[in-house]
Amino acid sequence: MENKALPGPSIRKIPDGDDRERLVCPDCGYIEYQNPKIVVGAIFEWEGKVLLCKRAIEPRIGYWTFPAGFMEMNETVAQGAERESWEEARAKIEAIDLLGTYDIPHIGHIYLVYRAKMLSPEFAPGMESEEVKLFDWAEIPWDHLAFPSVKWALREYDKVRDQKVISVRSKAWTPKHDMPK
Repeated sequence: MENKALPGPSIRKIPDGDDRERLVCPDCGYIEYQNPKIVVGAIFEWEGKVLLCKRAIEPRIGYWTFPAGFMEMNETVAQGAERESWEEARAKIEAIDLLGTYDIPHIGHIYLVYRAKMLSPEFAPGMESEEVKLFDWAEIPWDHLAFPSVKWALREYDKVRDQKVISVRSKAWTPKHDMPK
């Protein structure tokens, strides 16, 4: 049987003029660029309490996070954070300013986290959340947060929660950092 290449980008090679291996179509030369995915989210509170969602989906089902998820086409980053807050917590918010960025290069994720204003006290679990709750700062379940990015962003939020304008913070996470258990 003849070993024939699959149609579409199926051959790994370094294209002319490039410096790294890519998937290339052997028939037409189309190059498949693999780029990071953008995750957008928001941290906000009502009457001094931070809203968190308990995840109903993997990864990290049953652990707490602020509303966040992958950005969709045809939306701004702020709109994505607002949409995720509605989808996961049925909370209406307004993104105020960018709290920070959190890079996870080994899995190709870039987190953009907003500081936001909750527009009303109503919230409820969305399809990806089994529970949504407002926490006093001292009650946040630090040992049950879903990801290192959640802990980092909450700590950054605490530093600036009362400031009118903030400067953007940035953090990169590598596998040498502690992963939640």
